[in-house]
Amino acid sequence: MVTRDRTHRLGDLAALIAWAGAERAGAAIYRLGGDDAELLSLNTAPAGRGVGSALLAAIEETALQTGRRRLWLVTTNDNVDALRFYQRRGYRLAALFPKAVDVARAVKPGIPAIGFHGTPIHDELVLEKRL
Repeated sequence: MVTRDRTHRLGDLAALIAWAGAERAGAAIYRLGGDDAELLSLNTAPAGRGVGSALLAAIEETALQTGRRRLWLVTTNDNVDALRFYQRRGYRLAALFPKAVDVARAVKPGIPAIGFHGTPIHDELVLEKRL
């Protein structure tokens, strides 16, 4: 995974898994840093059942319990569903990095050029929540 000019190995990161019976219903991957925590991935299937909200709340609580006061994440300019999801839960836009995804493609050529709703992907947006 490549974000904000960093390459992450998923095996080196913490994860929470949500279960619905014997089926996986979602997963969140995060990293605890100095004074903050970074959410690297949040996925649920199917959407709309509160699993993402529950995983996010659990990571926020973990961050607080380990002394972190900020949780932040990076998404791309095409991901309006994620922007809506996080802003409804108290996250604020903190930074815009124009052409950051174009630069990341040099490291990871498999990053698609076209994303959600047919939107060209070029920019990274940082959202954060003070805990």
